[in-house]
Amino acid sequence: MARLLFFGRLGDLAGAVERSIGLSQAHSVADLIGVLGQSDRLLASALGEDRIRYAINGTIVDSGALVEDDDELAFLPPVSGG
Repeated sequence: MARLLFFGRLGDLAGAVERSIGLSQAHSVADLIGVLGQSDRLLASALGEDRIRYAINGTIVDSGALVEDDDELAFLPPVSGG
């Protein structure tokens, strides 16, 4: 099972900070956003924003990167603060 982590407001939109999804083959980050969008368009829209970053197993990647079944994919919103 791939582990999906949603940080900041993305966790609020997802309804949880973590989800698991079984992958029989590798999927791109963009493909997974599309899969999530089938049940939640608002979440998919937020995950696809230009300012959202993605990390697979702790490494920042682009939306074309492939996610395997045992990977951890984190969705990282912009950080603000002072």
